[in-house]
Amino acid sequence: MALITWNEKQHGTKVGFADDEHKVLFDLLNKLYDEATSGADRAVIGGSLDALIAYVVDHFAHEEKEMEAKGYAGLAAHKVEHDALVGICAGLQTKFHAGDADVTEETGAMVKGWLDSHIPAFDMPYADALNS
Repeated sequence: MALITWNEKQHGTKVGFADDEHKVLFDLLNKLYDEATSGADRAVIGGSLDALIAYVVDHFAHEEKEMEAKGYAGLAAHKVEHDALVGICAGLQTKFHAGDADVTEETGAMVKGWLDSHIPAFDMPYADALNS
């Protein structure tokens, strides 16, 4: 069962690349969540965790590059949000691969909550600037 489902009203930014990348991000998160909560092999979960985090880092870099190119005034605050999540994810990734942490339902809920909050509060407001 999907942890998070992209929908236009809740997650649509009206910025094509961002919406497309968010959909991929949601798919990667759902895959990881399904594996982690269904007892998949730790190596499989680790591979999906690594893939998700790599995609998140690339997506954030793409958003930030586009915001910078358009002179978006909210870039600094947006980058702080991105850096905070990447820090949390990198910490989990390190602990997971060291055998000191697991990907759990709570992990999925935290990331889902972050996305459900971040996209409306930080991504939707950049639509006018990025579409100009």
